[in-house]
Amino acid sequence: MNRLDLTLELPADYRTHDLLNFHRRDVQGLAERVTDAGLDKGILWQGIPARLALRFVDGEAGVSLEVDGEVAIDPQALRRLAAHMLGLTQPVQAFEAEHGAHPLMGALIAANRGLRVPQSASPFEALSWAISGQQISLAVAISLRRKLIQLAGLRHSSGLFCYPDAAAVAALDEDALGQAGFSRAKSGTLLLLAREVVEGRLPLDEWLQDEPAEAIGQRLLALKGIGPWTVDYALLRGFARLDGSLHGDAAVRRQLQRLLGAEEKLDQPFVRDWLLPFAPWRALVAAHLWAMP
Repeated sequence: MNRLDLTLELPADYRTHDLLNFHRRDVQGLAERVTDAGLDKGILWQGIPARLALRFVDGEAGVSLEVDGEVAIDPQALRRLAAHMLGLTQPVQAFEAEHGAHPLMGALIAANRGLRVPQSASPFEALSWAISGQQISLAVAISLRRKLIQLAGLRHSSGLFCYPDAAAVAALDEDALGQAGFSRAKSGTLLLLAREVVEGRLPLDEWLQDEPAEAIGQRLLALKGIGPWTVDYALLRGFARLDGSLHGDAAVRRQLQRLLGAEEKLDQPFVRDWLLPFAPWRALVAAHLWAMP
């Protein structure tokens, strides 16, 4: 086993509970274990099962990575991964300064100072999760996610299962996914995505650095089974691109209806137009709407 430890300083307004709640979605804790002190998450590091541990003490995040093998751990790569997952790369102060006096959003922003969008460990995890969750309830989506992890069967020596990477998903087949509850359409999209990544036509991890959101979106929309909502969610949760409109998200429309005090449900064109003035931070507006009580 190989292990590396490092420490990241956190902003004074960092909201630890947002990160922990995001990773607390699956109460069975198959691939994530959450406590008040932090998070243990099973990931693949260069294709090898690993446990990523985050611990929060006195304004700092302690980061540990344990890999079941002698593969090298690049400190800078681990630091980038942790900063990404913690949302430390997101310009939330600029958003708050720009829109803190908004007549409706201002109160929400003031109540949620420092709100960042916790990130999946990789763009592939966010995108495959979004595909799994298309047009179904959150509870069913979490169940499908758990079954995908179990199907891949990649487990760290600590007992944590690891979320599969593209190579592990590409090794699955439609029959196995179907028996796990995935529709034929979702199975086909997941396998297509995974194989495109493995064959180098969708370099998701390279895009994470500085590829424009529009370019990423165009490439993803060209895949059968991937639509605007899936792209916007993946851009937000996997690439930390904060301008996806998310007007197709049912919870965003419902919460905006509450914020506006509207009696009737809001349609997607209305929500799209309402969010437009918040560019290039429309997805952060969605995150604040999600955070409404």
